[in-house]
Amino acid sequence: MAKSPRPRPRPRAKKPPERAPAGPRRSRLATILKWAGAAAVWMVIAALGAGVWVSIGLPDLDEALKTERRPTVTIQAADGTEIYRAGDLVGETVALKNLPPHLMQAVLATEDRRFYSHFGIDPIGLSRAMVRNIRAGRVVEGGSTITQQLAKNLFLTPARTITRKLQEMVVALWLEWEFSKDQILTLYLNRVYLGAGTYGVDAAARRFFQKPAARVNTYEAAVLAGLLKAPSRYNPVASPERAHARARTVLGNMVAAGYLTETKAADAARGIQVAVVSAPTGNARHFVDWVLEAVSDYVTAGGRDLVVKTTLDLALQRQAETAMGRAFMAADRARMQAGEGALIALTPQGAVRAMVGGRDYGKSQFNRAVQAQRQPGSAFKPVVYLAALEAGMTPATPVVDKPVSLSGWQPSNFSGKYEGRMTLEYALANSVNTIAVQLAQKVGPAKIIDTARALGITTDLPRDAGLALGTGEVSLLELATAYAVLARAGMGVWPYAITEIIGPDGAPLYQRQGSGPGRAVPAAPARTLTAMMTKVIDGGTGKHAAIGRAAAGKTGTSQNYRDAWFVGFTPQLVTAVWFGNDDGSPMKRVTGGGLPARTWAVFMGAAHQGLPVLAFDDIGDDGKPGSGSFWGRLKNLVGSGSETVEPVGENRAGD
Repeated sequence: MAKSPRPRPRPRAKKPPERAPAGPRRSRLATILKWAGAAAVWMVIAALGAGVWVSIGLPDLDEALKTERRPTVTIQAADGTEIYRAGDLVGETVALKNLPPHLMQAVLATEDRRFYSHFGIDPIGLSRAMVRNIRAGRVVEGGSTITQQLAKNLFLTPARTITRKLQEMVVALWLEWEFSKDQILTLYLNRVYLGAGTYGVDAAARRFFQKPAARVNTYEAAVLAGLLKAPSRYNPVASPERAHARARTVLGNMVAAGYLTETKAADAARGIQVAVVSAPTGNARHFVDWVLEAVSDYVTAGGRDLVVKTTLDLALQRQAETAMGRAFMAADRARMQAGEGALIALTPQGAVRAMVGGRDYGKSQFNRAVQAQRQPGSAFKPVVYLAALEAGMTPATPVVDKPVSLSGWQPSNFSGKYEGRMTLEYALANSVNTIAVQLAQKVGPAKIIDTARALGITTDLPRDAGLALGTGEVSLLELATAYAVLARAGMGVWPYAITEIIGPDGAPLYQRQGSGPGRAVPAAPARTLTAMMTKVIDGGTGKHAAIGRAAAGKTGTSQNYRDAWFVGFTPQLVTAVWFGNDDGSPMKRVTGGGLPARTWAVFMGAAHQGLPVLAFDDIGDDGKPGSGSFWGRLKNLVGSGSETVEPVGENRAGD
C-alpha cells in the first residue's frame, strides 16, 4: 500500500510590522494646519487693517478726476498784489493719439520702461532702486512708476512719510483698476510739472520750443523727458549744457529700450539748437520761477486753484531792478565787460524782499541769485575772522602784514605792498590777504568750514589756507544768509520766500511758522565782527557803500576780476550784489569796492527811505530789534544825520 504523502506544514502568516501609534503624528499635523490657518486669518486681518489705515485721509478719487482742467497757480507779493498767474492759459490738454510717438517713448524709456506690463507698482524697479541706493549710500533712484507719480501729483501731499508712500501705492492701484494704461499716461503727460511755470508737455513745448507738443522732434522730446528728473536743473533755457547732456542720456535710454537705433539717436542729438522764447522782463520773474519750483508738489488737480503768498516787496523789487539797470548801463559805458549781475535782499530774519537773477530774464532765465555758485573772494573773509574771534582774538589783536609762503604758494595783497604791524580790525577793513591766510593757518580750515556751516553755507569748500581768500564757491543767497546771521547777533537764519499756500477750499495747505534754527554762533563774537565790518564802509575798501546810517559789509573780488561782490547789512535789511560773466571770463578791473558797492548803496539808500535810523546796538542777543543796549536806543533818538548816496559810476575802489 502506497504511502500517502505527508502533509506539508502550512506556512505561517507573516505578522505585519508593528506601526507607531497614529495619534501623535496626526495631532502634530492638525496643530500645524490649525496654526497656519490662524496665521493666514491674522495676515488677512492685518492686510485689511493696513489697507483701512492707509486709506484714511485719501481724497475722493472719483471727485478728483471729474474734470481735466488744470489748476490756476496765483503768486502774490507780500501786500497781496498778484505778480504771476499760471493755469489753463499755458498749453492745451493733449490726447495721447495726438502726441508724436517719440515723445511718449522718451518718457517711457526714462521714467518707466515696464509701464505697460506692471500693475501700477513695479517690484523689479523697486528692487533695483533699493540696491542702487544701498550701494550709493544715499537716495539716487526713487523706483516710483508713472502711475505712482501721477497718484502723488493728482491727489497727495508732498510729505515724505511712510504713510504717504503707502497711500501713493493704494492710489496707484486704484488708478490702474479704473483707467486704461493710455488714459493714465495721458493724465500724466498733461499734469506733470516741467519747470518755468509750465504744467504738462504742451505748455513746456510752447514755452521752450515755441511749438505745440504735437510738433516736437525727437531731440526736443528727449529734452522734455529729461526735465522730469529735475525741472530747474535741466531747464534748456537756463542751463542749456545740462539740458543737452540730460537729453543725450534720454536718447541713450531710448536706444536701450529699443525705440531708436544708435545712428538715429546720434542724428537727433547732433547740431540741434533749443529755441528760446522771449519772456517778459521785470516783474520779478526769477523770483517767480524760484517760488514755482518750491510749490510744484502742492499743485492740485480738478481745476481747483492754488494761491501762494510770498515775502516779495514790490517797491524794493522795483528799486532793485532800477539799481541793477543803472549799474549795467554804467558798466557798458565804461566798457567794464561785466556781462551779468545779480542782487538779493532779505530781512535779517530771512524773508526775501527783492531778487534780480540776471540782466535780462527774456534772454536768460538762469537765476544767478540762487543757482550760480561763484568764488566770493574777500567777501568770505568775515567767516575767517569770526572763527578767529571765537578762538579768542580781538579787534585789537596785533598782526603783521608780511610775505607768506605755503608750499610754494605766495598770496599777495591787492595793493602789491606789505604794511607791517597792524590790528585785526584794520586788516579786515582794508582786506589784507596775508592776514586772512595767517588766521586760516592759526585756526585751521576745519574750524573755518564749521563756522561757515553754522552761518548757513552748505556748498563744498576747500580744506586749505586758500579758503581764507574765498577760493570756494558759494551762491549769492548763501552768502547773504551768512551775513544775515551776523545782523541778528548770531541767531540762525532760514531764508524763505513763501509765507502761506492756500488750497482750493480756502484752507491753508502750508503756513510758515518759527523764525529760524535758533542760536547759530555766540552773540559776542558776532557783535564784535559786525562792529569791525562797519569800518569796511567807514573808510575801508567798501567806502563807496556808505548810505548815511549804520551799515556793515565786505567787498570781494576773485582771481583775475572774474567775480566782484559787495555784501552788507543794516539792522533792517541784508543785501548781496554780484557782477561777473557766465562763462567765467575776466571783467575789466571790476572790484567789489567799485561797481557792486556803488550799486548796493543806490539800492540800500532807496530801500531805507522813511525807515527809522537804527544802530546795531539796538539789536538784542535774541536777534530782535528794540531789545539792545540803552546807549544804542539813545543814539537812535538823537539820530546820525544823513548823507547823499553816490550814483553808480566808474569803478575805482579796491578789493
